[in-house]
Amino acid sequence: MKKPVIGFAVSHDTENDKIFVNSIYLRSVRNAGGIPMVFPMELSEDDLRELLDRVDGVLFTGGDDIHPFLYGEETHAKCGNISQPRDSMEMALFPMALETGKPIFGICRGIQLINTAMGGTLYQDIPSQFSSDISIAHRQPFAYKVPSHTVDVVQDTLLSRILGEEVTSIAVNSMHHQAIKDLAPGLEVCGYAPDHMIEAVYAPDYPFLLGVQWHPEHLASFQPEAARLFSAFVEACR
Repeated sequence: MKKPVIGFAVSHDTENDKIFVNSIYLRSVRNAGGIPMVFPMELSEDDLRELLDRVDGVLFTGGDDIHPFLYGEETHAKCGNISQPRDSMEMALFPMALETGKPIFGICRGIQLINTAMGGTLYQDIPSQFSSDISIAHRQPFAYKVPSHTVDVVQDTLLSRILGEEVTSIAVNSMHHQAIKDLAPGLEVCGYAPDHMIEAVYAPDYPFLLGVQWHPEHLASFQPEAARLFSAFVEACR
């Protein structure tokens, strides 16, 4: 059986002007049966479309913050570093991918990119902009392979179908200071943190579009629930 090719959006080291992708992303896709392919950042629209034609699905990875101008806000004092070339490429790539109907998976920054591109907004800094009676470490103080909080799975959603309807909660890691504030039109929530922070979204009217706020690539080698996310994405790309 032909293996699906997965196109990866990459991170940008703005200080040294280098692009990179953590190998654990690539490993997780390979272990799920896919072939990873990296998208460069500085491409014409025609070249981007040509590369998109050659892949079977797109994965938006983690990384720096998204420029707040892209969701209509001024820059908060605690907003982090941004990459204009990466923002530009991904904001061009996402609607192209939507037009094709190809599967889309977003991780950490990826879920934020999906929400921004579809018309939603973000908390630019969770500690100073989001309040809850429950204190959750959204930027965990220990290794990424160790889960730090749970996510409640919304039933009858894409996430619950992937994990199994009997799964109502999963343990996740957490390393972000931004998150979805206003949910974009066309998206629905499929997972919440205990403090009710949005942790997973999907598009019910699209063949396969899933975004998660945690990093399942660090858990997939030993956690079945994390591995199922990659398996379901790669299977949708076949």
